[in-house]
Amino acid sequence: MVQTAFLGDVVLTTPLLRALSLRHGPVDVVTTPAAAPLLETHPAVRRVIPYDKRGTERGWAGLAALARRLRETQYEVAYLPHRSLRSALLAFRARVPVRIGFRDGWRSLYTASRPRPVGGHEVDRLLALAGGADAIRTPSIGLTAADHAAAERFAEDEGLGADLVAVAPGSIWGTKRWPHYPALAARLSAAHGVAVVGGPADRGAADAVVEAVRGAGGRAASACGRLALRESAALIGRARLLVTNDSAPLHFAQAVGTPTVALFGPTLPEFGFGPLNPGDRVVELTDLDCRPCSRHGPADCPLKHHRCLRDLPVERVMAAIEETGALRRRD
Repeated sequence: MVQTAFLGDVVLTTPLLRALSLRHGPVDVVTTPAAAPLLETHPAVRRVIPYDKRGTERGWAGLAALARRLRETQYEVAYLPHRSLRSALLAFRARVPVRIGFRDGWRSLYTASRPRPVGGHEVDRLLALAGGADAIRTPSIGLTAADHAAAERFAEDEGLGADLVAVAPGSIWGTKRWPHYPALAARLSAAHGVAVVGGPADRGAADAVVEAVRGAGGRAASACGRLALRESAALIGRARLLVTNDSAPLHFAQAVGTPTVALFGPTLPEFGFGPLNPGDRVVELTDLDCRPCSRHGPADCPLKHHRCLRDLPVERVMAAIEETGALRRRD
């Protein structure tokens, strides 16, 4: 399989990987160096082949070199869920005799193409590449004992307690970031420790959350840049609840079974990337004519007001949290 999309997309591909492994045995996966840790311990994966398509292996020379390496393995079948020309060319140049992609991809480079459902969740659309295989829809991450231990150690060292809540204020897309996480976290910290999850680029947003919580007399700590990807997923798995933007942590929570409140602004859950669990909640403003403004969410609001998330109040998010029942006291 060649899947070099974003981290969340890679997690959403795991049900397809699981279905294919039942058919073919564990699958070799070409993915980005950033996403490789998410798959290298997955039981459906035999080997992860990192492809640094935007770094050391960028351009035609990098693609050709990787294709030569893949050719040596003499793969029989390639599955191409990522509808990119680069992925299609890689399998073609690797001379894989059977190349299966979606009909709205690069059909001239495939030997077989499958229709891609228009609606539904992205998990179901990806599973269509397996030809209607009867599959488990829930994403998964192969967390190790070391991942769980790192998350446990972080929570203990930071004094977050066993009753912690996780928040994920970051996103690589600027307009997907809800600006009111500090106020929300301060409210939640009255009864729960707050763990901020994300990558190194999210440290600024995380620091603002931690400062607000500590100013309110609560307990909070940032794991951004301190825990690795799977360790962060394990920390989300320890949490009673995750509040997140439309970004990768949303899909991590689905994979580890943590109740989720997802905040959607420039994008829509109808695009197929919302929570899968019926008990989870989506919070959004549905009366803005400018929504959606893009498939991914641009860096800046095209209309310069960012009302889709700026006007989404903390009270609405707190009400959604209450609806999940995740923070109600356990017997």
